[in-house]
Amino acid sequence: MGMEAVVSPRVLWLLLWVQLCRGAAEVRLEDGGGRCAGRVEVKHQGQWGTVCDDSWDMADAAVVCKQLGCGSAVKAHSWAHFGPGSGPIWMEDVGCRGTESALSECRHSGWGQSNCDHSEDAGVTCSGFVRLVGGESPCSGRMEIHDGDQWKTVCDSDFGPKAADVVCRELQCGAALSVPRAADFGEGVGAMWDRELQCVGNESFLMLCPRGSPRDQPCTHKNTAGVTCTRFRLVNGRTACEGRVEVQVLGTWGTLCASRWDLSDAHVLCRHLDCGFAESIPRGGHFGRGTGPVWRDSFHCDGTEAHLGQCPVTALGASPCSHESDAAVICSGRASSTSLRLVGGGSQCDGRVEIFQRGTWGRVLDDEWDMQEASVVCQQLRCGEAETAYNPPKPQRGTGAVGLRGVRCAGHEASLTLCNTSLPESALAAGIAEDVGVVCWGSRQVRLVNGPGRCAGRVEMYHQGSWGTVCDDGWDLSDAAVICHQLGCGGAVEAVGSARFGEGSGQIWLDSVNCSGAEAALWECPAGSWGQHDCGHKEDAGVVCSDFMALRLHNSTNCSGRLQVFYNGTWGTVCSNSMTPKTVSLACKELGCGDGGSLETRLPYGRVSGPTWLDRVECGERNSSFWQCPSAPWDPQSCDDLRDETHITCNGRRPETPPALGTMCPNSTSCTDREKIRAVGGENGCSGRVEVWYRGSWGTVCDDSWDMQDAEVACRQLGCGPAVSALEEAAFGEGTGPIWLEQVECRGTEPSLQDCWARPGDSGACWHKEDAAVHCSGERKERRLPGTCTPTLSAQLSFSSSAAAPTTAAPTPRPDPTRGLPTGSGRLSLPVIICIILGALLCLVLALLAGQVQSARAGSSDHVHGDIALTEEVVAVTRQHSRAVLGR
Repeated sequence: MGMEAVVSPRVLWLLLWVQLCRGAAEVRLEDGGGRCAGRVEVKHQGQWGTVCDDSWDMADAAVVCKQLGCGSAVKAHSWAHFGPGSGPIWMEDVGCRGTESALSECRHSGWGQSNCDHSEDAGVTCSGFVRLVGGESPCSGRMEIHDGDQWKTVCDSDFGPKAADVVCRELQCGAALSVPRAADFGEGVGAMWDRELQCVGNESFLMLCPRGSPRDQPCTHKNTAGVTCTRFRLVNGRTACEGRVEVQVLGTWGTLCASRWDLSDAHVLCRHLDCGFAESIPRGGHFGRGTGPVWRDSFHCDGTEAHLGQCPVTALGASPCSHESDAAVICSGRASSTSLRLVGGGSQCDGRVEIFQRGTWGRVLDDEWDMQEASVVCQQLRCGEAETAYNPPKPQRGTGAVGLRGVRCAGHEASLTLCNTSLPESALAAGIAEDVGVVCWGSRQVRLVNGPGRCAGRVEMYHQGSWGTVCDDGWDLSDAAVICHQLGCGGAVEAVGSARFGEGSGQIWLDSVNCSGAEAALWECPAGSWGQHDCGHKEDAGVVCSDFMALRLHNSTNCSGRLQVFYNGTWGTVCSNSMTPKTVSLACKELGCGDGGSLETRLPYGRVSGPTWLDRVECGERNSSFWQCPSAPWDPQSCDDLRDETHITCNGRRPETPPALGTMCPNSTSCTDREKIRAVGGENGCSGRVEVWYRGSWGTVCDDSWDMQDAEVACRQLGCGPAVSALEEAAFGEGTGPIWLEQVECRGTEPSLQDCWARPGDSGACWHKEDAAVHCSGERKERRLPGTCTPTLSAQLSFSSSAAAPTTAAPTPRPDPTRGLPTGSGRLSLPVIICIILGALLCLVLALLAGQVQSARAGSSDHVHGDIALTEEVVAVTRQHSRAVLGR
């Protein structure tokens, strides 16, 4: 290999450029979510400062991108697009020609000579030198390099694991998990990169890697390279599949706090790292003490997610955590010739059986599959005892290669491959071999659904492969406490019955539950036999846990007021210390009051009344939700001075008068997943393009794998009866905005699309020309909660008077999720008043009709008989209607 293959002319130029820039001022981009976008900051005299946007243009941005090795400039931003900085403003009136090697070489008004403030901080978005496209996130996809003025696809023969590590490091995506080949992320278009990347593996940027000579043989788009990065890793274990859990955040690796780490989270991580399933989660520094930061984020996985990034995350109010409490996991290990997995179920412990052989997963077929074989599978997967052995119905059967055909076990074998798998052909021919499945004891799960948050809702249990509810007979706080603890939702605030969170469907699994409160799981409590009950779904039990949280603006004038958070059953103030503009922005978004706002300065002296739950809420660019923001721990006395209360004014505005039920959602915190769907473009709300509400905006659903089972769930969620057809290719026109869901896979029995398996729709693989749609059989019905004459959302969550917060006279932008119907106060509720008014009107109608009958008696006998008959009919209808009204 010649010298030119080791150091290319471009790298020689880069080295010369580094030498020239040694005397140049350092530059960085902050708060843009990556290395190549953000607020421009310059280091001068040992201190970082910003650049004023006066005269800031694309030529200036181009120099910044060049200096950082970030490709070409995409946009020059002004007016603190990435948020205001701090410290000195070092440069103003920057005038680059675009050919300079560093920003400090450009003409400007002089170091520190500025009359700007930080609301005018300049920013830049660069193209970057490398990107990943076609994957499910910016950290996974087909590899492309920016060369000249275009993006070029990289050939897989020119790209190896060391180069993949550099790519993941440059993109702040952690480490390379795998290097897929053969265009796993789709074929690229346009030009191909024609040089081999000869990275050592420790380079900071791909641009610094040596490159080989131009390729003699052309490469096609069928052989493009791909990378899957991960921000998660296991360290200090004996193998790559065990160790202390570390997470990379904005380029920095740190350990994960174990305070809320559980087996469901660990299962998801093991699967993501291709390490099988989680066998255990050791505590107490089992793999040694970590170094660096300890991330206090809590993941709330159900165990079916593809990676931890798909799990809900909270950090608000988390207590400090030390390296004595680092999260850890021991996974079963990478797939081998004896590895099994269960697919198509609701957990890692139920579903159709597959076996790993000859480098691929294959189906297991048998004609006499029973509990002995199922027991071996469950024990091998560490899923407890077997509950059910079954043959999946036709829609759930596999279609791939067969890994094992015919197996006979005694039930005590350690692995399915140790069973008798060498059956004679005559034995196999005696029956019809079909796919096999198991349900293990470890598949049992519990969840809260149809509530205003993760920690409040109707109790549902997963048993024998299906979800069902719990009857409220004897349901009390001890039972609720077990649920809350099991879900990592703190303690129990309220145990509710009478289907407060709506009626469920399917089985009612448990009745007469009688927990002591110390049990680790609901199924450990004394109760009736599984599925044995005398209840209906109108008696479905629910809970409200202490970790259920909500936001509101107290003493609010529309979208302006005092910020309060609901926690542990009461409302309390959010203190303003360390409050950032990003924090205000995310609070406004959570409240449905726009995407930004301002912090109001209040100067009244005095002491705060009531709890002050939070202080030092410091949201950053990596946070997409208010609940993910780090803060001081929960403390009812976080601040005591009125001047520390948080008063904000958001840039959005909600209607002054309370909206109707249909318009209240989805912005209300008391809305459920069932309200967060709509059909757009049809005639009656029961046909049209399917759109779902997520992260504060409506988005569409991709039609990949969209079928009648998915449409059935969508129509049920819309309240529109059975599905007539599942439509594809933007049958009701193309939508706008995000595509939230992709490859939806419903079984048809789920209550909402949110309960179906699906991939996030941010992969870039779908376009709005592929928007899914439905045609349902019925007209949309307005949802009514039991026990009311008029629809109300506030009835979903009514606390006892001891837990309720003071109400406000002024209307708030979003309805209070904790305010319910008055109880025990002696006042008449609005529904009762409406019923009384309707009764009075009906009596008036009867009186008028009776007067008409009396006056008509002077007429002919035929007329008399007709009027009497009419009066009797009206009376009968009125009585029937009165019974219906009073029976509601």
